[in-house]
Amino acid sequence: MDYPVIKAIHLGCVIATFVMFFGRGVLMLADSALLNHRVLRVLPHVNDTALLASAIALAAMSGQYPIAQGWLTAKVAGLLAYIGIGMFAFRRGTRRTRIAAWLAALAVFFYVVGVAFTREVVPLRLE
Repeated sequence: MDYPVIKAIHLGCVIATFVMFFGRGVLMLADSALLNHRVLRVLPHVNDTALLASAIALAAMSGQYPIAQGWLTAKVAGLLAYIGIGMFAFRRGTRRTRIAAWLAALAVFFYVVGVAFTREVVPLRLE
């Protein structure tokens, strides 16, 4: 596959990640039993695997790697934070702390997207 195709797959997976994470959060807010549906528990992992595979392919094809590029290091660190906070949001704590973790994970998600678009560690500079 060529770079534009893999990039399109990657961007599609990013959008799917957001839609599924946001949707699962809304289901959590509504105390919906659908949150425990098998598809909603498995599909995010399948998508995240495709997201990671496409990210690795893009990095290899472009010759850009974490540590070598600060923005990519920030993106990977943000991804790890998003995963950790997101897990907390759906598995641990009181309702209030899970909601706070969900909102924090969404903020980190948007940080990662901002870093990806600007290729800057601090995507929004208030000067």
